[in-house]
This record gives sequence, C-alpha cells and structure tokens, in this order.
Amino acid sequence: MLILISPAKSLDFESKSVTDKYSQPLFLKEARQINKELRKLSPNDLSQLMSISDKLGELNFERNQTWKTPFTPDNAKQAILAFTGDVYQGLDASHFSERDFEVAQEKIRILSGLYGVLKPLDLIQPYRLEMGTKFGIDGGTNLYEFWQSKISQAINSELKKNTGVLVNLASNEYFKAVDPKKIEGEIISPAFKDLKNGKYKIISFYAKKARGLMSRFIVQNNISNPEDLKAFDLDGYYFNNELSKGKNWVFTRDH
Repeated sequence: MLILISPAKSLDFESKSVTDKYSQPLFLKEARQINKELRKLSPNDLSQLMSISDKLGELNFERNQTWKTPFTPDNAKQAILAFTGDVYQGLDASHFSERDFEVAQEKIRILSGLYGVLKPLDLIQPYRLEMGTKFGIDGGTNLYEFWQSKISQAINSELKKNTGVLVNLASNEYFKAVDPKKIEGEIISPAFKDLKNGKYKIISFYAKKARGLMSRFIVQNNISNPEDLKAFDLDGYYFNNELSKGKNWVFTRDH
C-alpha cells in the first residue's frame, strides 16, 4: 500500500530532528533544474507568481538563492518533520518510533512542486512552490506538464514492490500531478466529512488533519489490506458505507 499526501506551506527548520535516519530525494536533478529557474526571479516576481506578500516574496527569494546541494543533515531536514501544516499535525511524526519511521518510509510519498515526489525521510531545504503554480520548465506552461509523467512512473515502480494499492490522501491540486490512467494499481480516495447544519460536508481544516490522522493510522498499524482502512476511527471518524461509492470512501464524524 502506498499513500500520497500533499506538502505544506508552513515549515519548521529550527526544531532538532527526532531521528538520525535520512534519505535523498529521487528527483534532485530536476529540483536543481527548477531552482536554477527560480533563482532568476526577483522578490516582486515571486510575490506576483505565487500571490504572496512582499515579505514572503523576500523570504522565498532568499531561500531560492541559498538553496544548494548536496543535502546533508546540517543544511537540510527530513520532509516529514520539516512540513508542519494541518496534515502534518494529524500525522504527528515528531512522536513516531523508529519502527514508525521505517513503515512510513515504505508507505508514504509526499507530492511536491519542487521535489516531485518525496519519501518521508528525504532531506529537503526550505522552499515554496505549489504544484498549481503557473511556472513553466522545459518550454512548458506549468508544473503539471513537467512532473506528471515522472511522478506517475515513480509511483508505478513503487506499486510493483507492494500490494498495488494507492491511497490518495493528497489535495486535488496535488493529485492532478498524477495521471490516474497510467497508474498500474487500484486507487482508493478517502474523503472526510463533518456534520454541519444537518448535512455532512468537507470542512477544509478538519479534512486536512484527518488525512494526516489516516496516514498515521496506516503507519502505526502497518496496514497493507485496504479493507482494514475501514476500521479508521481516530478523532471520532467512522467509515460511512451509505455515502461511499466504489473506491471513493467517505468517513464521517457527527461530533
């Protein structure tokens, strides 16, 4: 079983890493190529490209200029511990055991606009480049054109090593970097809905956190059989058979 999750805009490169284990990104050569193009952009260019404040434009200009390989534990950090958004709050990897990190390294893949696809323990340096950014490489007009076939092939080679089940816990923006028609396996897409005003709705903050919780559930229980996912019950969620259709599995919470 392979799990896909999105990265996060919020990062933590100050806290000490809780594990000494690390790996290197598969697409570091491509990341260097993208960084080379990003370096050409001024702080104002970056602010306009990514619709961010002048302050964030300056910050990311500095990040792009100081980004350099090789990555080491002194100048980079493991992706699963560097990202700190809602998904990663649910995942709570800072409390993983060494065994949890081993399982996560085998099962979780993080999609990224700069790095393509990351294993949890892959070292990364700070960046901001969302997959939906209209930033063309190799004559293209956006990052999807650059990454889609590369990411899809990488996922297929991973799926051949395990049960051939892909659990899509990524956002729509990031899952568009995968070509479902080319995936050689079964794709399960869980959705998380909360009861609000008498109806089940996807509430972004809760849904993101729940994606992290489900990733944690899979890792800590070392789940390989997709049917076992239906036992997911963290934070009050439960599998809702009535709302689920095909491989679109819905988990609801009544509060």
